[in-house]
Amino acid sequence: MTTVTAINADEGAGLYALAHLDALESEAVHIFREVAGEFERPVILFSGGKDSIVMLHLALKAFAPATVPFSLLHVDTGHNFPEVIAYRDATVARHGLRLHVASVQEFIDDGRLRERPDGTRNPLQTVPLLDAIEKNRFDAVFGGGRRDEEKARAKERVFSLRDEFGGWDPRRQRPELWQLYNGRHSPGEHVRVFPLSNWTELDVWQYIAREKIDLPQIYYAHEREVFRRAGMWLAPGEWGGPKDGETVERRMVRYRTVGDMSCTGAVESDAVAIEQVIDEIAASRLTERGATRADDKLSEAAMEDRKREGYF
Repeated sequence: MTTVTAINADEGAGLYALAHLDALESEAVHIFREVAGEFERPVILFSGGKDSIVMLHLALKAFAPATVPFSLLHVDTGHNFPEVIAYRDATVARHGLRLHVASVQEFIDDGRLRERPDGTRNPLQTVPLLDAIEKNRFDAVFGGGRRDEEKARAKERVFSLRDEFGGWDPRRQRPELWQLYNGRHSPGEHVRVFPLSNWTELDVWQYIAREKIDLPQIYYAHEREVFRRAGMWLAPGEWGGPKDGETVERRMVRYRTVGDMSCTGAVESDAVAIEQVIDEIAASRLTERGATRADDKLSEAAMEDRKREGYF
C-alpha cells in the first residue's frame, strides 16, 4: 500500500505528500507506462546488476498483473561474474521474459572488435549495443543509470535522445518540466530512458530492503580471491589478471557495482546483511563508480566520451 504523510495539517485536510521511496517508485512506474504508450519497440537493459534488477522490479509492478511488454537486452562482455550471469538467467526464466544477448566475444572473433591491451572489455560494449538496437529496431532503451553515479550521467535527462549513430549530444537534451517527456525522434534515432535518474545508491538499497528484492550474493560480504591493482581489489580470471608481481589473497569483500571483472573493484567489508550494507553506504563519501570502476578513471571525461560514442 502506498504510504502518505500529512503536511501542513493546520491548514486543513487533503494535503498529502508521498513518502520518499513511494514518490520515486511512482515516478519510475509513470515513466515505464509513458514509454509503453509512446514507443513501438522498447527494450530493458538487464545485466543482473542491482540497478537493472530494481528497474525490472519496477517494470513488473508497472504492468501487473500483465507481463512486462518489453524484452530484455544484455551486452555480455564474456568477462562477467558467474554469479551475476546465473542470476540473470534464473530471473529471465522465472518471469518468462525474452532475453537478447549481444556478445562482445562474437565481435572479437569475427574481427569487428579488437581486445584492448589492458584486458578490459567494458569500453568494447558500445558496438554490440548499437548493433543490437539497429538489428532489432529498438526505439527506446531503458537503462539503470542514475545522476548520482557520475558527472556525465548527471547531465542526462530521463528521456535522452540518441542520433542515428547512437551518439549523445548534451546540447540536444530536452526540458522535462512537470514530468512531461518528449519521445519524438527521427527515423534511425532512438531514445535512452532512465527511470532511476533521480534515485541515489542509498535509495536503491533502501528500496531493495523494503521490497525484499533478492540480489546476487556478490553484493554482500563474502570471502573471495582478489589481487591489488591501481588501488583496487580485482578478481583474478582469464581476462588477464593477475600479472607478475600481483599477489592473489583471500579477503572479505563485497561489490558496490558489478560490471566487467577486469574493471570492477571489490571493497573490503563485513556487511553480510542488507541493513549493514545500508549503514556502509550512508557513511560513504565516494560514489560506487568513483570508488570501484577502473573504466571511469581512464580520463577525466571517460564516461562522457563513451556516451558520445553510443555507450549507456
